Amino acid sequence: MTDTPRDGVASVDSVFAALADPTRRRLLDLLAEQGEATATTLAGRLPVSRQAVVKHLAVLDAAELVTCGRVGREVRYAVRPAALNATARWMAALAADWDRRLANIKRIAEEAERDAR
Repeated sequence: MTDTPRDGVASVDSVFAALADPTRRRLLDLLAEQGEATATTLAGRLPVSRQAVVKHLAVLDAAELVTCGRVGREVRYAVRPAALNATARWMAALAADWDRRLANIKRIAEEAERDAR
């Protein structure tokens, strides 16, 4: 169930792997606040080097969580919400499935309790 979602965005596995690192989550937060930013700007707000930020951004880009584009000599990054949305839909479907299963277990247990009386 963690394969590539049908709408073509990165796999849920790659999204979870990218989000496993707190620095990458912070980068996404910063980009969500700012709209777009350069690696240099982002590095100024984190306790890591610019090179480390670039590596983290590459992981986020591979998971399709950010997009980058050149503006003159700068490379600007921005949040790409499609992969997050697809992952959230996958998680919601999984939660709904578990809710159905738990409701079924509850129903069976309540019926067994009634039958035991």
